[in-house]
Amino acid sequence: MHANPPVRAALGLTVAMSLMMSLAGAAHADWAPTKAIEFVVPFSPGGASDQMARVIQAAITKHELVKVPIVIQNKAGASGAEGILDVKSAAKDAHKILVASTGIFTVPMATGLPFNWKDLTPVGMVAQDEFVLWVNSSTPYKTSNEYLAEVKKNPGKLKMGGTSSKREDQVITAEVEQKGGVKFTYIPYKGGGEASTQLVGKHIDSNTNNPSESIAQWRAGQVRALCLFSDKRSGYTTKVTESQSWADIPTCKEQGLDVSYNMLRGFFLPGGVAPDQVKFYENLLSKVVETPEFKEYLEKNALRPDFMVGQKFVDFLKTDEARHADIMKSAGFMAKK
Repeated sequence: MHANPPVRAALGLTVAMSLMMSLAGAAHADWAPTKAIEFVVPFSPGGASDQMARVIQAAITKHELVKVPIVIQNKAGASGAEGILDVKSAAKDAHKILVASTGIFTVPMATGLPFNWKDLTPVGMVAQDEFVLWVNSSTPYKTSNEYLAEVKKNPGKLKMGGTSSKREDQVITAEVEQKGGVKFTYIPYKGGGEASTQLVGKHIDSNTNNPSESIAQWRAGQVRALCLFSDKRSGYTTKVTESQSWADIPTCKEQGLDVSYNMLRGFFLPGGVAPDQVKFYENLLSKVVETPEFKEYLEKNALRPDFMVGQKFVDFLKTDEARHADIMKSAGFMAKK
């Protein structure tokens, strides 16, 4: 028995509409950038964030993970606020993405900048950066205990160097002062490279540089790593110096200094972008973290692998923001309202 013409027409229309919707959905799901992607790095060239952005740029290009160029823009003005606000102002532009660290919390907290990470669209985290307590290798200190004992004898006399004011390095310094019962004179620099140079030249007594910012000086025997500000030792066992790997550096907690601090390395799109555009970048990052170049970068610079996207990343951001608010308040670093 055959369906009558009106029924056949209705069935045909339903099939046609379903097909059109399926095709539209497929096209929507296959969003891809149509012009160059701009990586906005809110730090100067040569710093840890810039290094990571360029490694990722090179990996994407080498493995042809996207069909458009990746352009890096360094916008370091106002302690990173320039870059953050640049991406904030580019609402709905899925061709611009912020290369972010925990400065996404600390800069607004310290300056009163009219910005919150929720103004942007979280994409994903690719790693967490470690921090090390470094001293000049010509000093007698072999552990954080020995060094802090000297600092305690001379309150405010010994100088701790770091990148910028009221940012990660000074936050760590404030925690060391609180937990260790000591007082430093904190000296802010434009970047970790300068802080390392100043330590080698004995213009400061210590710094809290990332591994990547002091690896050359460590390998050259100019600086000594006293302890790692982490809840566990590094997993990288390949020797960096003649006698030590990153895994050989004890945690500060092992030495009785209960200070742990890791810095997120993440990516954010502007607000107002479409879900399929976010999905494109989530997929891109999932491919990037599996490239040999990125894995080599993590090991060389002793970053902790920690890839997350979606709700897991959002939950992490909420927890990390609350933690930084507590630290910033206790250190007196919050902007006055």
